[in-house]
Amino acid sequence: MPIRALADIIINQIAAGEVIERPASVVKELVENALDAGAKRIEVATAGGGLNLIRVIDDGGGIPPEELPLAVARHCTSKLTSDIHDIRTLGFRGEALPSIGSVGRLTLRSRTPDADGGAEITVDGGKASAVKPVAANRGTTVEVRDLFFATPARLKFMKSERAEAAAITEVVKRIALAFPAVRFMLSGTDRTSTELPAVSADGDGLLRRLGQIIGKDFAENALPIDAEREGVFLTGYASIPSFTRGNALAQFAYVNGRPVRDKLIAGAIRGAYMDALPRDRHAVTALFISLDPALVDVNVHPAKADVRFRDPGLVRGLIVGAIRQALEGAGVRAATTGAAAMLQAFRVPEGPSRANGANDFTGRPFSGTERPRGGWSMELSPSRPLEDAFPPAANGFAEAQQVVFDIGSVVSADARAGTLEALSDLVGRPLGAARAQVHENYIVAQTEDSLVIVDQHAAHERLVYEALKDAIHSKPLPSQMLLMPEIVDLPEEDAEWLCAHAEFLARLGFGVERFGPGAICVRETPSMLGEVDIAALIRDLADEIADNDTANSLKKRIDHIAATMACHGSIRSGRRLKPEEMNALLRQMEATPGSGTCNHGRPTYIELKLADIERLFGRR
Repeated sequence: MPIRALADIIINQIAAGEVIERPASVVKELVENALDAGAKRIEVATAGGGLNLIRVIDDGGGIPPEELPLAVARHCTSKLTSDIHDIRTLGFRGEALPSIGSVGRLTLRSRTPDADGGAEITVDGGKASAVKPVAANRGTTVEVRDLFFATPARLKFMKSERAEAAAITEVVKRIALAFPAVRFMLSGTDRTSTELPAVSADGDGLLRRLGQIIGKDFAENALPIDAEREGVFLTGYASIPSFTRGNALAQFAYVNGRPVRDKLIAGAIRGAYMDALPRDRHAVTALFISLDPALVDVNVHPAKADVRFRDPGLVRGLIVGAIRQALEGAGVRAATTGAAAMLQAFRVPEGPSRANGANDFTGRPFSGTERPRGGWSMELSPSRPLEDAFPPAANGFAEAQQVVFDIGSVVSADARAGTLEALSDLVGRPLGAARAQVHENYIVAQTEDSLVIVDQHAAHERLVYEALKDAIHSKPLPSQMLLMPEIVDLPEEDAEWLCAHAEFLARLGFGVERFGPGAICVRETPSMLGEVDIAALIRDLADEIADNDTANSLKKRIDHIAATMACHGSIRSGRRLKPEEMNALLRQMEATPGSGTCNHGRPTYIELKLADIERLFGRR
């Protein structure tokens, strides 16, 4: 078969197969074009999950009528100079509009600020019409109907209307997070309308936009990130370890304002929270990386979802170091969601659930309808035992009836604690003063404005673990010399990578050296590991170095052993502690970074504010 040039429409449909994967891809390209045009208000409307209709309206700079034919032609763009490595806009390929027009029915209507009217061009299945004048507002309106009508085979691979609409919402939210000063509106017959009002572009505005997208709880459980290394700047927010999600969808990453899903960044986030999160839980982050465009290649993926850094080790180290520094600087801190769940558990059940077996103090059956809707009131409360159960006597104060309440002299918790020592200073500390131990596992402490419940085993486990890690990594690890050195055969490139990291491995007690072409000689292994499959470990290290240019899997193994030792060497549940021991544990928690979670990622304490307690009792 002879070689021949493809028709333009086939070329555009091939490009569409790379760029336009689903309706959400169309929305992404059009919204990015609007932002590049300087829009401050963007409206997105959809129908049928975006397959029937996608309409994007912006108030940007618009397109002159004479440039509209170029806008729908391949590889025509106003965003790229002669240097492909100097990309400072979201779009630059010049493929989006012609690709969309080749598989759907595209209408492009635009008006520049100084024009008396607008102009319109349509592209139907790859065929462009002539430009004609129309009435239009300032900015650009792009309307796409019947997506993939020209390539019906693609429709078989689309998901349900709801799933496609949800994907569009996710794309818009990810872009909106990077542009808090822009107002976004999302509407349509296939969705509930969503509006993201414009906020200030500073840190407070970004936090408000994060609250709009991730949820208001994030602002209360987020740590600010601000770091720089060799011209690479990192800003944003990361959640405390006890505030997590079940998947990584709430991890947002941006490179020079461009939303990306990069495995290097995702791996760096996992590394930063390595020993702080429960299994199968993920941190919530919004990270913004800014660097010289020449140091990052954004032209490695047709949809621009992936990027490639010139120095990936630098970027990874910056992310891991900045997040860990923020976690250490945060001190002892627990997620507010833990207190919210505790409050919900304490709330009095409504209606039938309470009426089915419970009764009030008077012996009368409790009716859910008796619960006042406007908050607790002593006059309206159904639980007033002194009026009905104990009618007033003719003379005196009914001393005989009150005998049933005489259970002896009870000293308040404040008074009991005060007999031990003056606790006024301790109450002012973050975790307060220990007041009691309940169920021989939980320490109840009091601060100036809250009640703190501490899991003594989980807390002490974290303290022992951090102490072990400091002792282990503060100096080179002890190693054991092998009686017979083990020779491991590897591909030549893997052997080169391992030898390049030999110094780091030696600090962890692992002695490796070259042994001819494609072979590694292992003479020492870390004493802590005991019996180990050396060949398997070497291959795992080589694979990790090839993927991430790091050898942290060995460090993870050593830290796992330290975590196991800490679990078995910490205070056990069921042990009774003296008041001074409880207070000493609280003070150590305050001085230890990351003590808000145990080695397994579970919270070590829950804080319940006094104001919340008073609401439970109807005092507020």
